[in-house]
Amino acid sequence: MNTPPVDSDSSIYKTLLESTKAIPWKIDWASKQFAYIGPQIEQVLGWTQDSWKTVEDWVNRIHEEDRERVFNFCVQQSIQGLDHEADYRALTAEGGFVWIRDVVHVMRTPSGEPEALIGFMFDISERKKTEEQLLIMQKKLEELSYKDGLTGVANRRMFDTVLEREWLEARQHQHPLSLIMIDIDYFKQFNDFYGHLQGDEALKQVANTLTQAGVRAKDFFARFGGEEFALILPQTNELSASKIAERCHNLVFKEQIPHAKSEVSQILTISVGASSITPNRNDDFKTFVESVDALMYQAKRSGRNRTAINSR
Repeated sequence: MNTPPVDSDSSIYKTLLESTKAIPWKIDWASKQFAYIGPQIEQVLGWTQDSWKTVEDWVNRIHEEDRERVFNFCVQQSIQGLDHEADYRALTAEGGFVWIRDVVHVMRTPSGEPEALIGFMFDISERKKTEEQLLIMQKKLEELSYKDGLTGVANRRMFDTVLEREWLEARQHQHPLSLIMIDIDYFKQFNDFYGHLQGDEALKQVANTLTQAGVRAKDFFARFGGEEFALILPQTNELSASKIAERCHNLVFKEQIPHAKSEVSQILTISVGASSITPNRNDDFKTFVESVDALMYQAKRSGRNRTAINSR
């Protein structure tokens, strides 16, 4: 690349610039040509210093997924005379990419028009890699915070979040919302007889089985606590909810989990409470949960291995 002659001071500045890891550059606004770019560019991206002639060379070496966004942003900021910075993936001569942070200063004429752009490119690939790893870790932690540690299904915290969202949706559009609460019958006796390790396995088996009870993508299953589970059924009326409740019984029955200490069966069974509501402004979703939980205990008091259902 041709560079203008420099005096001794300029030569010192040029030497300093080219000894840094950052890549200095300058673009003439009128001609849209590079007046200068540091030789470090070849080490970072593989493109020779002489190959950076115009703005078009810079644009074409931006990853296609970032190209339009970065170009439009930089042009807009430059026209307004605003210093700016942009992060993007720059393509390497070998076909890969490097994350670059471009820090840009706009030189203006006395009338305020852009005269030149000068700046530095920084290789921020390691920083981006660290940020991505942190985001992955954050996502995993978030997933863990909403997942039951034993069974792997959604936990009570996630249940509360989803129910509140579906409640507001049902109230706004006046759609029915159903909730099913499920409790394993005589689970204390199961633990006492088979041991807590076997009890944990039974919980996992029941949880995995009941995840199949919902038939639509929006149906949501969670562990409510202890041996109790819950199923949220958006846009579902009493009749459909009762069919899903029966499906829960059948799914658990098919597992044929032995329960020698049950007073209602020689295999593990469940008691179910189910209710449907089209909520209005005077209704409260916490009160609704309590009412369905009460129905489940009503099923237990009535002999277990059955469903108590109500609607509004």
